[in-house]
Amino acid sequence: MYIRPFDPWKAKLCTCPFKYTLNVYTGCDHACVYCYITSYIPHAFRVRIKEGILPKLEKELRKFNRRYIIALSYSSDPYPTIERELRITRKVLELFKRYDVRCLLLTKSDVFERDLDILKEIKCAVGITVTTVDEKKAKLLEPNAPAPKDRIRALKKAKSEGIPVYARIDPIILFYTWEDFDKTLDALSFVDHITVSTLKLRTDSKRRMFAKFPELMEKLWPLYEKGERIGGYYYLPRELRMKILQEAERKITEKGITFGSCREGYRSYPSCDGSHLVPL
Repeated sequence: MYIRPFDPWKAKLCTCPFKYTLNVYTGCDHACVYCYITSYIPHAFRVRIKEGILPKLEKELRKFNRRYIIALSYSSDPYPTIERELRITRKVLELFKRYDVRCLLLTKSDVFERDLDILKEIKCAVGITVTTVDEKKAKLLEPNAPAPKDRIRALKKAKSEGIPVYARIDPIILFYTWEDFDKTLDALSFVDHITVSTLKLRTDSKRRMFAKFPELMEKLWPLYEKGERIGGYYYLPRELRMKILQEAERKITEKGITFGSCREGYRSYPSCDGSHLVPL
């Protein structure tokens, strides 16, 4: 099955409304230092094509309950580098149009701008993740992803086409991207909804963060050691986390944008993930 219920691990703090997810590719070549998929996908930063995905997916869509949402994607970006040439995600969107599927699309790429002609004709909301608008920091954190300014430009184009748009400022990294939060929020002030999430470390992502940001991690890691361990992740101490989330919520809602948080044990409204934006 390519279309699967979201959150197969039943994460303790996940508050997503029921939805399905589809990963068009296996792996993701954005190679984000903090990425969690390396804990369960072998060779996670190498993108692979799923053989026969389009005919198999169409067979599943014929039986799919159209009141539910399919999210693209959570374990791999729907717009890796090879999508520019292969156009498999575009063909998936064409199938969504044919079968009247509701779609929640999330990416760190600007390539989705190419597909706005289809996206504006289907029941969807389009979102981007922007960890920071500081180009140098973003390049270090997400070495192969398109620049934040390009993602933001493409999302503004989607908004101008009448598509509901949202963003994730994720992960918030104390002493690093948190310092840029106001600028990042200002750059995204046109969106309908923003979801935030603090940095959550697994053993593999912790190792990569130490290798690339040793001075930062010397300050950060002692806090994580004092924090919580939830579902295989290291969290910041709850009191500190809640303080960051409260401040982020205040700043976001003051701009008239609805607020969501992801796996934090904190509130969201009207949804954590922006799924409330997808047209019925």
